[in-house]
Amino acid sequence: MKAVIQRVSQASVVIDEKEKAAIGAGLLVLIGIEDADTAEDIDWLSAKIVNLRIFGDEAGVMNLSVKDIAGDVLLVSQFTLHASTKKATVPRTSAPPSPISPFRATKK
Repeated sequence: MKAVIQRVSQASVVIDEKEKAAIGAGLLVLIGIEDADTAEDIDWLSAKIVNLRIFGDEAGVMNLSVKDIAGDVLLVSQFTLHASTKKATVPRTSAPPSPISPFRATKK
């Protein structure tokens, strides 16, 4: 499992010119899940993401998590995080993206 985490003041996902999801201040997370990833991996990474102290406190020190600021989290599936571009300019993945992931409907 791989994730790219970005602090944002706002973020949205637009598909076919229609907004599908939007958040205010918080985290935009591009996440790539592989077949070998388990529910325990999801739990571990989820806890890590929401507890990362990457937001500034009143002194400007990065000491607050997205939970501490009551921020939002927008997860975007990004299977190409596992792609290889070593031998080609077209990303190759070990397996095609699955339209249905066992973790897709997981919500805590």
